[in-house]
Amino acid sequence: MNRMASIIINKASLEDLETIQNLGIQTFSETFAENNSEEAMKTYLEKSFNTEKIKSELNNPDSFFFIAWEEDDAIGYLKLNSGQAQTELQDETSLEIERIYVKKSHHGKKIGQLLYDKALEIAQQHKKSYVWLGVWEENLRAVHFYTKNGFVEFDKHIFRLGDDEQTDLMMKKML
Repeated sequence: MNRMASIIINKASLEDLETIQNLGIQTFSETFAENNSEEAMKTYLEKSFNTEKIKSELNNPDSFFFIAWEEDDAIGYLKLNSGQAQTELQDETSLEIERIYVKKSHHGKKIGQLLYDKALEIAQQHKKSYVWLGVWEENLRAVHFYTKNGFVEFDKHIFRLGDDEQTDLMMKKML
């Protein structure tokens, strides 16, 4: 029987820039490509994962990246924002989970749960009173995951991808 290699979650630093970039592009594409035009995807990926942007995010003391490793293979990542780095709400008592992405090859292996547990650990270390996130309403897999973990919807907002307007559910969990 093939025992699953153990998964290690490490805080990312500037030398992980390329890893974050590759993971970001691959996992975002795997999650959303079939629902969006190639053009819109290309534009979004260039805007969100270009070297300068990732570099400034990695250098931001209010943002934290963690990478899930299976031996030498980076299989998922987590991005958290606190304070002014949050995409909305900039509440000092909250922590935003901006991204939890896992490669499709590793879906269903509880990697997302491990990354999520890391997010909660960081929130508790920083004495936050709640964590929040935005999730595309049609990403049912993710919506189910967060609901199962005790998140409740508190708002909605529009996320633009190309000419397409999509609705993100804003969800939070009190700690």
